[in-house]
Amino acid sequence: MNKKIIAILSLSAVVLTSCGSDKKESINKETPIAVKVSSVAENSNGGFVAASGKIEAENSANLSTRMMGFVTKLHVQVGQKVSAGQLLVSINNTDLQAKKAQVDASILQATAGFNNAKKDFDRFTNLFKQQSASQKELDDMTARYEMAKAGLEGAKQMRNEVLAQFSYSNITAPFSGTITNTFVKEGDMANPGMPLVSLEGATRLQVTAMVAENAITAIHKGMAVQILVKSNNITLNGKVSEVSGSAKNTGGQYLVKINLEPTKAKVLSGMFVNVQFPIESKTTSEPSERMVVPESALVHQGQLTGIYTIGNGNVAILRWLRVGKKMGNQVEVLSGLSVKEQYVVSAEGKLYNGALVTVQ
Repeated sequence: MNKKIIAILSLSAVVLTSCGSDKKESINKETPIAVKVSSVAENSNGGFVAASGKIEAENSANLSTRMMGFVTKLHVQVGQKVSAGQLLVSINNTDLQAKKAQVDASILQATAGFNNAKKDFDRFTNLFKQQSASQKELDDMTARYEMAKAGLEGAKQMRNEVLAQFSYSNITAPFSGTITNTFVKEGDMANPGMPLVSLEGATRLQVTAMVAENAITAIHKGMAVQILVKSNNITLNGKVSEVSGSAKNTGGQYLVKINLEPTKAKVLSGMFVNVQFPIESKTTSEPSERMVVPESALVHQGQLTGIYTIGNGNVAILRWLRVGKKMGNQVEVLSGLSVKEQYVVSAEGKLYNGALVTVQ
C-alpha cells in the first residue's frame, strides 16, 4: 500500500514539474517588442547660453487721436488684415466742419482784400513811375498790399491746420498688417492719447530676449542663433539684429533683438521662445560636456522623467533621469545615463519595465 502511495506522489510530482516547465516555457515565448535604439552622444554643438524671449512683430503700433470726440464708426475687427492708408476708426468731427466753414469764409474775405490791395498797388506803382504819385502814397499802398497778402496766407495756413485735425478724426493704418486689438466701440468717447486700435505688421517677425550680463559681451550683431518655440516645439533660425548697451531700464538684463529667417512654420506674435546663443557659458556650475537625447524618447510619469534602456537578455529597463535644458528637439541629460549607452528611440508596441524586446 505504501509503495502505491509513493508511486502516485512521484507521478504527481512529475506532472507538476511538467506543467511548471510548460508555463515557464510559455512565458519565455512572449512575443518580443521590436524597438529601435541609439547611443547616448555628447552634444557636439559646443557651449551655448540660453535666454527666454518672445516673438513680436517688427512693426507694431497703438493708434490714438489727439482730439476729443465720440467714436462714430469702428471699421475693423480683431484679426482683420488691413492695408496702409485704410480707414480704421471715425470720430465725430462736427465742430471741425464748422471751424472749416469759418476758415473758408475768412479765406474768401482775405482773398477779396488781397485782390483789391494788389490792384491799388499796381495802379500806384504805375503812377509813381509816371511821377503822378508821391513816394509816401506808394509806400502806403505797398504796406496795404503786404498786409493783405499776409492775411490771405494766414487764412490758408489756418485751413491747413483744420485739415490736419481731420486726419485725427479719421484714423488710418500707417502700414499694412493685422488688427490685434480694439479698445473702443461705437459711441465711446475718444480722448487724446487714448489707444483706439492696435496694429501689427504681419510680414516680418522678430524675437526680443533678455540676456544676463555674464554673456552679453560675447553676443554681437549678425550672430546666428537657434530659436525653440515652446508651444509647438519647432526650431527656427535667426540673426541678432540689435544688442542693447545698457540694462538700466530692464532689471539688470540686456535686451537683444533677433530677426527671424523666413519660414513656413506657423508662428505668431506673442509666442514664447528659448533662444540659444552659440557661446560658452561662464557659469562654473554648468558641465563642460553635455549628453543629449531626443525629447521623443523620454517617458514622463508625473514629475519623473525616464528612458528605456536595453538590459541583459534583451529586456527593456526604465531608467529615471535628471534632465536639463532643451536644445531644439533634444534634451540635455544631467545624470542617469552614460556616454555610448544604448536607449530605446521608438517601439512598435507598448513598452513596460521588463518587457522582452528585439533590436531592429
